[in-house]
Amino acid sequence: MASFSQLVDNVVVNTFELEQPETRIGRRNDNDIQIDEISVSGHHAVIEAVPNAYLDGTIDYYITDSNSTNGTFVNDIRIESRQRLNSNDMVRVGWNEFRFIDEDENALEKTAYILD
Repeated sequence: MASFSQLVDNVVVNTFELEQPETRIGRRNDNDIQIDEISVSGHHAVIEAVPNAYLDGTIDYYITDSNSTNGTFVNDIRIESRQRLNSNDMVRVGWNEFRFIDEDENALEKTAYILD
C-alpha cells in the first residue's frame, strides 16, 4: 500500500493512503487531497496508480502537474510531464512538502536477486 505524507519541519502531520487509481491534489474541495493554502492551485496535480506491465500484482505510481501556477517538484526538480514516484521521494506541491512511501516497493527491493 502506498501513502502520501504531508510534512511540516520534517514531522508528519497528515497521511493519505493512495487507494484509488487516481488521486487528485489541489485547493478546491472536489480534490481527494485538499490543501487549503494559497500556493496550491485549484486542481494542482494528480497521482496515478498503474499496474506494472512486467511484474504481475505490482503497482507503479506516477505524478503529473495539472498546469499549476507554482509547480510540482519531485526531489527538488520541477516536473514538466508525468513522473514516476519511488518510495521515499520528496514531493513539493506549491509550498507544501510530502513524502511518498510505497511499502510494496520496499518489500520488492529486499527480495531482489541479481544474476551475474
